[in-house]
Amino acid sequence: MTLRAVVRGVGHYLPDRVVPNSEFEKTIDTTDEWIRSRSGIERRHFAADGQATSDLAIRAAQAALADAGMTADSIDAIVVATSTPDYTFPSVATMVQAGLGTTRGFAYDVQAVCAGFVFALANANGLILSGQAQRVLVIGAETFSRIMDWTDRSTCVLFGDGAGALVLEAEGGAGTSADRGILSVDLHSDGRYRDLLYVDGGVSSNRQTGHLRMQGNAVFKHAVQKLAETAHTALDKAGLGADDVTWIVPHQANLRIITATAERMQVPMERVVVTVQDHGNTSAASIPLALSVGKARGQIKQGDLVVTEAIGGGLAWGAVVLRW
Repeated sequence: MTLRAVVRGVGHYLPDRVVPNSEFEKTIDTTDEWIRSRSGIERRHFAADGQATSDLAIRAAQAALADAGMTADSIDAIVVATSTPDYTFPSVATMVQAGLGTTRGFAYDVQAVCAGFVFALANANGLILSGQAQRVLVIGAETFSRIMDWTDRSTCVLFGDGAGALVLEAEGGAGTSADRGILSVDLHSDGRYRDLLYVDGGVSSNRQTGHLRMQGNAVFKHAVQKLAETAHTALDKAGLGADDVTWIVPHQANLRIITATAERMQVPMERVVVTVQDHGNTSAASIPLALSVGKARGQIKQGDLVVTEAIGGGLAWGAVVLRW
């Protein structure tokens, strides 16, 4: 028997405030057509005043637990991927633990920016395979609206707020690619590319929170190449190929990146879950959000082979292959 981390439930939460592209036309030199043509984004959600990342994460966690038919007291570990925590410390994960009303197990955050959820999934998979936990709640949650430079039209129109969550549980499998659960993981980072995507503030370098800075064209080139490569590597590790993929659920950064990556992988767009038009780039939240929306739409079904891939600041990137 081979132990697998199997998805038992999925859920998401989006703040009430919906911000269409037209809203930016009032404050910066941009248009709805300009934003759509360069990113595919039509609208995004922004957190309300006083609404923190942990608030979004708790709501997504509750939705995932309900979908799994589980209570918070049955969870052994909580792993939260975020780059926009409520505080320097404590972790968002411990705040989620308290918000769910449980004291069981342990909780911690993972920070790999837009690749954060892939890294969190890898962490959760390791906890289950090592026997440290039987059930793990994995959450991606962000409030990127809090780190935007509202005068920079090249970045402020791209990002949104939201949260998504999965419940993973240990289950025995036959040790083949037909098993349900996480089948393979591929992770990478290269700190030489720090200046391509970063926030110009931080605790030890600057007292201010700072704003997001990005070299969009350079990030685009790295993204398409690295995302396709990591997805193929993860499939190879699982003994699978592009023809076996039911759905690609990519990081929802930019429709052009999503399309170019699918083309390089030779997977038609009909087999790609796309939500970027409605949410914008929600960083670590984008993949679990898309998984939850994909299931709600009736796209993702039990037994489907799903590939998730993401790249973020660092640079950090990776992919996970799982059977739903």
